[in-house]
Amino acid sequence: MSYAALQDKKAELIRKALDGSVFVAPESVPSLGALTTTGGELLPLPAGWGDLGHLSTDAAAFARTTETTKVRSFGSVESTREDVTSDEITMAINAQETKKQVIGLFTGADVAALRATAGSGEVAIAKPDRPKPRYYRVLGLFVDEVEAGEIYFGRYMPRARITEFGDQNMGEGDDPIQYPMTFTGYKDSAVGFSHRWHWAGPGWLALLASMGFDREPTTP
Repeated sequence: MSYAALQDKKAELIRKALDGSVFVAPESVPSLGALTTTGGELLPLPAGWGDLGHLSTDAAAFARTTETTKVRSFGSVESTREDVTSDEITMAINAQETKKQVIGLFTGADVAALRATAGSGEVAIAKPDRPKPRYYRVLGLFVDEVEAGEIYFGRYMPRARITEFGDQNMGEGDDPIQYPMTFTGYKDSAVGFSHRWHWAGPGWLALLASMGFDREPTTP
């Protein structure tokens, strides 16, 4: 057999995120289920979710960090056992829109009841001496497009906390004022996971067989 007969490369399966958003909701709202209908169309998000708006061109950067412990055994030059002790997924974003939800996330303040002052419209938030950890539901939703329609890539954290804040530059230059922050996903005991991947959309449906997926039989 030649390599040409053995290989299985399909350029139509190369995907890019052409657009997308990061949606955030309080942990008190119900956890998300499916993102699309049976025909692949997006379902509306329940009340309580908000789009953080424009992001920097890096959009969202996901990282997965694992730690392990190794067992060494007499007479073996390789580890004879390895156990995963930590497996965390983070999402780093650079929000560009200055608005209530973004300000609340970046300052760590509960802005649900925050109002601008009656006269001047000024908004002020004091940094607390001991910030309380706040948890959110976070959905990164990104879109590609093929002839058959849109393809959606979802990364859902049912219980996420902002664990790192980046530097905020107020100087002149090409970049706007931005709000860099990193979310870390933690297991939600009610739903049983810390992170869930989603792939869906009309374009996704059209490529199922080409990607190697069988579809479940339709329930009568």
